[in-house]
Amino acid sequence: MPASAPGFARPWVVLLHGMARSSASMSPLAGDLRRAGYRIRNVGYPTRSHDVAGLVERYVRPAVQSCGERGAVHVVTHSLGGILIRYYLQAAALPGGSRIVMLAPPNHGSEVADHVRHWPPYRWLMGHVGQQLGTGPDSIVNQLRPIQAEVGVIAARRSLQPWFSPLFSGENDGAVSVASAHLAEMRDFIVVDSSHTLLMFSREVRGQIRQFLAHGRFLH
Repeated sequence: MPASAPGFARPWVVLLHGMARSSASMSPLAGDLRRAGYRIRNVGYPTRSHDVAGLVERYVRPAVQSCGERGAVHVVTHSLGGILIRYYLQAAALPGGSRIVMLAPPNHGSEVADHVRHWPPYRWLMGHVGQQLGTGPDSIVNQLRPIQAEVGVIAARRSLQPWFSPLFSGENDGAVSVASAHLAEMRDFIVVDSSHTLLMFSREVRGQIRQFLAHGRFLH
């Protein structure tokens, strides 16, 4: 059971899935955290309908604020979800004691997004937000200020998309490089043998998430 201050309810965990996924992709993790004693907000949002700002205003902000301010509100994200919470925290703050775990976040953009951003199928499937996640200076990820939060980042180094391998110069998960997942203000960082798509289903990863939410550090 997660610790909470006397008189405070159990901490919340807000889950934010990745691009072109749904809240179902975070359901196994939601079950783990619920059994560990957390209250869960598993947020679903339609990737194609809005840009980053629109997704934050319509989905992220209401979900986080609905948890209230009496106790920690942790956030666990996959891929694009990490950028959404960083954008939200440009003008907001989580309650004291809150922590964030980001799974394979494109914190410095995605080389794959650079390569496919002008492909018609990609533009149709990913919408405007898919145009915002490149590595260039126009990318929204390179315009965000550091956030005030305890952040742990889990990157992956196994690719299920070998056709994208030539786009990367180092370890990657087929969508995001290990280097791009880094965040200057993060408190801890680990790399696991998983792929971008399946990261949140890994038993090891789910255990590391529980570890960081409880203690502010991963098991190394």
